Amino acid sequence: MALTLEDLVIRQGPFSLTASLSVEQGEMVAVIGPSGAGKSTLINAIAGFLPVQGRVVLDGVDLTDKPPSDRPVAILFQDNNLFPHLTIAQNVGLGVRPDLKLSEAQNRNVQVALEKVGLADMGARKPAALSGGQQSRAALARVLVQGKPVILLDEPFAALGPALRVEMLDLVAQVAADTNATVLMVSHAPEDARRIAGQTIVVADGKAHPPQPTDALFADPPQALVDYLGDR
Repeated sequence: MALTLEDLVIRQGPFSLTASLSVEQGEMVAVIGPSGAGKSTLINAIAGFLPVQGRVVLDGVDLTDKPPSDRPVAILFQDNNLFPHLTIAQNVGLGVRPDLKLSEAQNRNVQVALEKVGLADMGARKPAALSGGQQSRAALARVLVQGKPVILLDEPFAALGPALRVEMLDLVAQVAADTNATVLMVSHAPEDARRIAGQTIVVADGKAHPPQPTDALFADPPQALVDYLGDR
C-alpha cells in the first residue's frame, strides 16, 4: 500500500512546494528541513486540507479530490486538540464518531487504544488532570482508534522535554510496528529522525525530496541539510 505523490504542486500565496515521491507501506519516515520550508504544508496536503495540482495516490486509489474525512489518513498536530470539557475516553472516542454515539464494540476499541498507550485507568479523567506526556498519549490513542493505514505527525511532541519526547517517539514506533501503518513524522530534531525513522524526506528550496535511508542521509547530507543543521 504505497503512498505516492505524483507531480504534486502545493501553492499558498507566493509560496510553492513540489513533490514527486513514494513511501512504502509500513515505513517510518521523518520529514525534516528548515523552518518555513513546507514540512507542515506537505503533511496537510496529504491529509487533504490544502488544494494541490498533481495526484495523491494510496495503493492505486486516487485521493486527490477526496475530503479529509474520506481519506484513510489520521493526523496528529502539535496541539493535541483535546477538548477540556470531555473525558479522555470521550476525546479518544471522537476518532471513531464525532457525535460520540459509540456502540459497545466501539467503546471497547477506545479502551483497547487507551491500554495500548498506557492510559487504561484514566479514561474518566479530564485533560486538565493529566500531565503533558499523558495528554500526548491520549491524542495518540485517538489516532490509533481510527485504524487508518497512514499516520501523519506534525511535531506533536515538540513541547515535551527530551525524556518524554523519546518516550513518545518509542511509543509511536511500537504502535506503527503493531499496525503496519505508514508514518510520516515532521520534526525539527535530527535525533528524532535517527531514533525511529528508517527513511527521511528533506524539504528544502521549494521541494520535498524522495525519501532516503536516514543513516546514509545524515552521514553524507545534501547542502540544504548541511545549511539547516549547521554544526550539530
